[in-house]
Amino acid sequence: MTRPDGYRAEVVRSIELLPAPLWEKLAPPDDPMWSRAVLLAMERGRIGPDGFAYLVLRQGAEVIAVLPLCLFRNLRLDDVVGPRERRLLAPVRRLFPRLLRVPMLFCGHLLGQGHVLTPDRLPPEAMPPLVAAVLDLARREGLGTVVFKDFAPAELAGLRPALATAGFFFLPSLPDTELRLGQGSFDDYLAGLPAKPRRNARSKIRRAAAWPGLRTEVLDDFTELLPEMLALYRQVMARADQTLDVLDASFLAAVQAGDPAGRQLVACFEHGRLVAFLLCFFAGTGATGARIGLDYRIAHDAGLYHAVHHAAIRLAIDSGCRQIRFAQTAYQPKLELGCELVEQYYAMTHLRPLPRALLRRVLPPALTSALAEALGPHAAAFTADHDHDQKGFSHATR
Repeated sequence: MTRPDGYRAEVVRSIELLPAPLWEKLAPPDDPMWSRAVLLAMERGRIGPDGFAYLVLRQGAEVIAVLPLCLFRNLRLDDVVGPRERRLLAPVRRLFPRLLRVPMLFCGHLLGQGHVLTPDRLPPEAMPPLVAAVLDLARREGLGTVVFKDFAPAELAGLRPALATAGFFFLPSLPDTELRLGQGSFDDYLAGLPAKPRRNARSKIRRAAAWPGLRTEVLDDFTELLPEMLALYRQVMARADQTLDVLDASFLAAVQAGDPAGRQLVACFEHGRLVAFLLCFFAGTGATGARIGLDYRIAHDAGLYHAVHHAAIRLAIDSGCRQIRFAQTAYQPKLELGCELVEQYYAMTHLRPLPRALLRRVLPPALTSALAEALGPHAAAFTADHDHDQKGFSHATR
């Protein structure tokens, strides 16, 4: 339906319905999580959402924006909050389990940083039609809570006035982790680390090298390893604070079936048995170490976490990447690797006024607590570094 202002929004239910040249024109060229192959693997897997969609905004016949969407019919709140909040919700889960199941629409990328994909910067007058189309879809689908997930401040800035007018409020989400590259070799990378992290890294490398029967490989084809990968991944997820998405065999099989130039597996074997992996994606000058699996039987003693991350960094440097990103977990070892924290935000609302007011009251302290717990000793410094931006977002919610 075309609006009086000339904008028209439509919803398509698969990335396969969007022409490949259009996607290549719109998607961030150096963010591999936004490749068609990754999005298609998400659609083919059973990783959490009940459905996927893509909001296409047109002006006349021209596509000016695409926003991916994830539809959750019954998202369990106790699966996406921190451990402290999960403990507080445990009695509710036992007595009233349905109260913790929330219909929710996520806007952005479930496994990566949020973007509204555009060929050029959207004009301010295009923002209200985009937000209105999102809310219209949420109403039609019966999804009361709407979240723009993990958007960097610069990405959210243009949308913020339209979102605030529509009743959204803004909250800091867990930061991403990014390691800037450009070194000539892995040895140059190690030499550039501060003294203590450099000593620790070399100690971890010696530990892995001394572990009997341990070897690390980079694989293009990991089809035969999928059952072992899932078992190791489940060990990690069993210890995870949040489980918004959980990868499954169909997702990994779809990734394996994609272009090998866009993904590789860093794998550690002990006497031929897989004991750790890091699934890596590549696009342009960017890389992402997306998901990890570890055998906790030997993970600490053999230094498996650092073994796969060091191998991924070496691979990214050798591939000419300028940066590699890792997941929103285990901040202490990633900062020791030289990563920087990349601030990100949620924009959130509810279609009904009373739940919206409750969310505004309850979520900020809960998420602030979860952020502090996740960052540990780095929480105060991170908050201070980004205090100005957070004040700006807080002001927009008033």
